Amino acid sequence: MSIEFCLVYISVVFIASILPGPSMLLALTHGIEYGYKKSMYTALGNTMASVIQAIVAISGLSILFSTSGLVFEIIRYAGAAYLIYLGIMLFKTRSQNVLNVNSIKEKSSSGFKMFGQAFFIAIGNPKAIIFFTALFPQFLASQTATEFQYLFMILSLGFIAFACMMIYSLAGHKANGFFKTSLLGKYLNQITGGIFVGIGSLVALKN
Repeated sequence: MSIEFCLVYISVVFIASILPGPSMLLALTHGIEYGYKKSMYTALGNTMASVIQAIVAISGLSILFSTSGLVFEIIRYAGAAYLIYLGIMLFKTRSQNVLNVNSIKEKSSSGFKMFGQAFFIAIGNPKAIIFFTALFPQFLASQTATEFQYLFMILSLGFIAFACMMIYSLAGHKANGFFKTSLLGKYLNQITGGIFVGIGSLVALKN
């Protein structure tokens, strides 16, 4: 693989990964609530889901998603339902308590729970598999592609996904002081929860 190949592929994946979405919003929220170090669990959950989706796409199982509308719809609705559920849970949580430093230490979420939230939000988006299926052929020739190329593309995708999640988590952590003292911070969980419910509803209602 040439350096140009690597740079172009990494650039495309980074741009696609850094764009705001439910996973990035969750990373931002966890960064505010639990700090960027604890948010590594969130980043790992998203990365695990992204790597699985990439492997599914490369292995050719994405054909199932493109030909079987039922499988695609089941995963889509499950992902939408989880987004709505998570949004309701956030909406019911009082933001001013969550953003209090002492409160965070006393009721910090478990790493397993944070991992699971990020994993299920990411894995509940079957369109990611379709995206990877469309992306990979742009950089691979089926006759000449090697196992090393596949490995590089999957591992670099996972690294970029993790880095982008941590960027959002760090941004949330750095903005913690602002959110603690502003009106926006007082209603942060309600705003975030409403966005999650809205996104989940749009996904569920979209034809």
